[in-house]
Amino acid sequence: MTDDHAAPSAHPPTTPEDLLARLTALGIAHETTSHAPVFTVEESRDLRGLLPGGHCKSLFLRNKKGDYWLVVAEEDRPVDLKRLGARLEAGRLSFASAERLWAVLGVVPGSVTPFALINDTERRVTVVLDRAMLDHERLNYHPLSNDRTTVIARDDLLKFIEACGHVPQIVDLDAGA
Repeated sequence: MTDDHAAPSAHPPTTPEDLLARLTALGIAHETTSHAPVFTVEESRDLRGLLPGGHCKSLFLRNKKGDYWLVVAEEDRPVDLKRLGARLEAGRLSFASAERLWAVLGVVPGSVTPFALINDTERRVTVVLDRAMLDHERLNYHPLSNDRTTVIARDDLLKFIEACGHVPQIVDLDAGA
């Protein structure tokens, strides 16, 4: 079995507590709410209550060449993978497997988040952020586990991504290819 297809170990590379400590070390204010595990946007809506800020979804994608993308958008934003692949000059994009998700970002399906970039130490992932999502001053993401939601400021999200060694592409997902 190659590293790209490694089965999840019993312990994640970074725990939610490690992540939150890293945010604090970076001077990033954050607030985390615990809840029952959620796997879909619909389940998230039912459980989150009145958490302030923009609510988001994260898609872990790959192309035939084995390149990876993390696309982070508003939860209701339709993402046309064919158009996006053409726009990013990535070719045909599809969802990466659970095994690849674990091997590259150290999270399981249902817990995909920009915070998982903390585990992309090889910088294998291209980060794509939805321009409309960044209209929100506060943004909500799972802190590596889908039984919690962490809210941070928009500018702090960008600070965190850059601290992980990534420069995000900011894309208007409504625009044509």
